[in-house]
Amino acid sequence: MRFKLPAAILAAASCASIVIAQTPAQAPAFTADAFRSHVAFLSDDLLEGRDTGSRGHEIAARYVATQLAGLGVKPGNQGSWYQQVPFGSYMIEDGAALSIGDTRYDNFSEVIVNASPREPALSLEAPVVFAGYGLDSPSQGFNDYAGLDVKGKIVLIIGGTPKGTPSDLNAHLNGQKGVMAAKNGAIGVIQIARRDESQRRPWESLTRSGPHPSVVWSETDGKPYSNAPAIRFSASMSHKAAALLFKGSGKTLEAVLDQADKEGGKPKGFALKPKVAVRSKTSARTFQSPNVVGMIEGSDPVLKNEYVVLMAHLDHVGIDPEREGADKIFNGAMDNATGVATLIEAARAMMATKDRPKRSILLAAVTAEEKGLQGSQYLAKHPVVGGGKVVSVVNLDMPILTYDFQDVIAFGAEHSTMGQTVEKAGANMGVKLIADPLPEERLFTRSDHYRFVQEGIPSVFLMTGFGNGGGEKFRHFLATDYHKVSDQITLPFNWEAGAKFARLNYEIAREIADAPQAPRWYEGNFFGNAFAPGQPRAVRR
Repeated sequence: MRFKLPAAILAAASCASIVIAQTPAQAPAFTADAFRSHVAFLSDDLLEGRDTGSRGHEIAARYVATQLAGLGVKPGNQGSWYQQVPFGSYMIEDGAALSIGDTRYDNFSEVIVNASPREPALSLEAPVVFAGYGLDSPSQGFNDYAGLDVKGKIVLIIGGTPKGTPSDLNAHLNGQKGVMAAKNGAIGVIQIARRDESQRRPWESLTRSGPHPSVVWSETDGKPYSNAPAIRFSASMSHKAAALLFKGSGKTLEAVLDQADKEGGKPKGFALKPKVAVRSKTSARTFQSPNVVGMIEGSDPVLKNEYVVLMAHLDHVGIDPEREGADKIFNGAMDNATGVATLIEAARAMMATKDRPKRSILLAAVTAEEKGLQGSQYLAKHPVVGGGKVVSVVNLDMPILTYDFQDVIAFGAEHSTMGQTVEKAGANMGVKLIADPLPEERLFTRSDHYRFVQEGIPSVFLMTGFGNGGGEKFRHFLATDYHKVSDQITLPFNWEAGAKFARLNYEIAREIADAPQAPRWYEGNFFGNAFAPGQPRAVRR
């Protein structure tokens, strides 16, 4: 899971099994012991935190493939369990700098110049245009490039979206700013923070740690993937440096930020006087890491060509050799050994039923989620279903399993008919579907399913809900254990809740697989309109 914000396997106390009544599809019992066994192995010190491309991740991938093979699941990639994803790891070298007129700023002083994967030796100078929030989405009331000439120029933009923008729309638009800039002819993007964001994350905290490598999957020609290849560089800039760019324009940075502070405020764009020059070098190393894919063929001769994807990310964040203390391994038990355990146990149920699902099921344990949803994007853009078609995705990422959940959050439920499916499956188990209690986290766009949404495929991402003390448990995990070495098997897991979560996701996948009609986006939904303009729609009830 990506938020803003070693004990031996058998050392933890054993848990009694929970036997859950069979479903209408004759599913077998889901047990706490089976669920726990997967989490215990995947979060063991032997796997060294399952970092993308590491030996530990390779072991984890083989574990998942072996488990699925033992259930009778077929390899999902033309006879192979693995879809090898080619990656590059890119690091900006020392000496990078950005100049505003005659004033030079070394990297990680008042500017942060990002690595340029497609341009190892970058040298450019160009005029700068302030483009408001840098949004080009007229259907949503955003047209910041109207009347601006940014062709061949650098755009200076405010991060985020105007105050009051719905959270899912906010996250989507923020992630598309490079595409929007390129569409209007820009060659570079510099971002500054709104005042409230700069207070929440002071500039000094951003520059303190220095550069980190960025990981990007590679195209068949070896070039790093980019959704906006015309953008030659991107950078962030402090308010101190940005103020220089406004000199001579007749407007000040402070006036622009005053406008942005207002609810719905949309500062207008205009040309700036100084030019910006950027110099940087980017080094690269290449490697590969697998997505694990399995397939359960559908029983219906027509519907089997439609695929329901059950997906969980297998990677975590590895080892920090510089961390103080004896424990340097980030085991990732909750994040996301629990999701992978859910995947395996749902597959077990699928294979144990006499009546197999009508649609085919694609089981995917993807890599590089922690590197920016990279493995799932590769799978979404390089599907392994041959002449078939993926019709929906159920994503499994970091359910908090320290309590008996009574409700669930299905991020994305409001966008398509998949919400009705989740609600029905939950009701059969006495589990309620609740609205997103964390809209500020923008979680719909921050896990692997979103890469399939961007390909026009209705998707949901399930998390345990906030009832029965869940809100407190969730916040405690984020504050205390998320991306920390304490996320391991010794957490106070409720293993019965794990079995319950696995059954619920099995029920959801079965409901989708057996339904007469595949999930549909609702009429007028932004994500459906943006990514699936030609698909049939459903009327929201």
